[in-house]
Amino acid sequence: MARRRVVFGFLGTTMDAGKLEARWERWRPTVALCQHEDFVVDRLELLHDTRSQSLARRVCADIAQVSPETQVRSTVMNLRDPWDFEEVYGALHDFARAYPFDRDGEDYVVNITTGTHVAQICWFLLIEARYIPAQILQLTPPRGGQEGGAGGYGLIDIDLSRYDRIATRFRVEAVEATSFLKSGIATRSEAFNRMIDRIEQVAVRSRAPLLLCGPTGAGKSQLARRIYDLKRSRHQVDGAFVEVNCATLRGDGAMSALFGHVKGAFTGALQERAGLLRSADRGILFLDEIGELGPDEQAMILRAIEDKRFPPVGADREVASDFQLIAGTNRDLAEDVAAGRFREDLLARLNLWTFDLPGLKERREDIEPNIEFELRRYAKAEGVQATFNREARERYLAFAMSPEAEWRANFRDLGASITRLATLAPSGRITQAVVEEEIERLRRLWARPSTGGGEDGLAGLLGPGAAELDLFDRVQLAEVVRVCRRHASLSAAGRALFAASRARKGSANDADRLRKYLARFGLEWRQVGPTTPG
Repeated sequence: MARRRVVFGFLGTTMDAGKLEARWERWRPTVALCQHEDFVVDRLELLHDTRSQSLARRVCADIAQVSPETQVRSTVMNLRDPWDFEEVYGALHDFARAYPFDRDGEDYVVNITTGTHVAQICWFLLIEARYIPAQILQLTPPRGGQEGGAGGYGLIDIDLSRYDRIATRFRVEAVEATSFLKSGIATRSEAFNRMIDRIEQVAVRSRAPLLLCGPTGAGKSQLARRIYDLKRSRHQVDGAFVEVNCATLRGDGAMSALFGHVKGAFTGALQERAGLLRSADRGILFLDEIGELGPDEQAMILRAIEDKRFPPVGADREVASDFQLIAGTNRDLAEDVAAGRFREDLLARLNLWTFDLPGLKERREDIEPNIEFELRRYAKAEGVQATFNREARERYLAFAMSPEAEWRANFRDLGASITRLATLAPSGRITQAVVEEEIERLRRLWARPSTGGGEDGLAGLLGPGAAELDLFDRVQLAEVVRVCRRHASLSAAGRALFAASRARKGSANDADRLRKYLARFGLEWRQVGPTTPG
């Protein structure tokens, strides 16, 4: 049994119209599409509004004369504004969803010659997304003065997978996108590369929250920034990338920093503050270490994700911010939920797309390409090229990939190591002597007590004296040490710890205040600072 050809198209309120007595003297596309002997239309689905019903009846009658075998079915589609993209797409989408397509017995074609440019774009989108399983029909008027003739036609199949050059281009763009997310590093870990492929797919197709899990230094912050850059290059975001380490948000200042405040909301609120969520409007908000947020902030973040609205501190009215959230954590949030430290409903909202970034020790095959990346980054930052000689390179790689190399801070350790090697390289050439010196430095670094040695890590710092601390002092000191480990200097850690009092002008010297606090327990900055050599 022969397949039937079905054509969809809008009635041309201008091109299909004309004076009744002269209508056969001019080219009318809807009538002309039924005049081609080599293109038989079995059924025409003609879309028009209520005001054009008289014209539709006249066109139907004329089609019956030139092509009696064509069945014409009129569908009324009233559009308030045929140039309103949302309205037109919505109406055509509803029409397509309700239409009883028979893919086994019928072939479908969409006539884009009539209708607004907006309608033509919407037809394209619906066909490309396969809501309408059709080809596109483009009609052209006759040449040589035959105004009443059938003219010409062309069929366009926009199933892009059928076109080798386009398909090849898509494959190249996909490779470029994943390379982009990896900062151009030719990573060799198959598991990591598969994960980056999946992240790229999700990033360009979804605005849902992403949760990046992994140890400190695994690259969560850099990956979040690259996701933003990728989406911005594709015009999917036009707002800012706003990053905040939730571990630095403490006390009353946390709500203000995240959600903003109005003037006079609290003592010291001398002017309005927009807050980080509003700063990320139409962009991406990266909440690193989201597990460090307090319960009130967690509740407000959940509301802001779901409603895109929230009240600033002290405000009577809500404000709006349409951001995409990327969250990072080095904690097991499921365990935190079980322990009552993290909201279960917030984790459920974040857990749609969760990706676990492995540490450097789990990706030893990627150490070598990351060394090359770090050397390029050093050259760009310092304007000086540095390279290994052969013996030095072999020695460093052998150590870096051995079980002896702990890489506690993951890629931060590696980046700092390469920076030191490049800085100390004589005439830009990293020698074996420089490598041996660096290896000893790393051994001393990793020989220092880590944050282990007890649940809070204080036993490794204080020895037996840790057991003599009151619970209050122990909890407070453990939190201070944890914040110190995350900051590059005493001043930076002090600013994070005393942000609220500084805003109230109650702290004159954050670094000195932190130094005196540590001294109460016999500690110095070099003991509690980040895990980099002193």
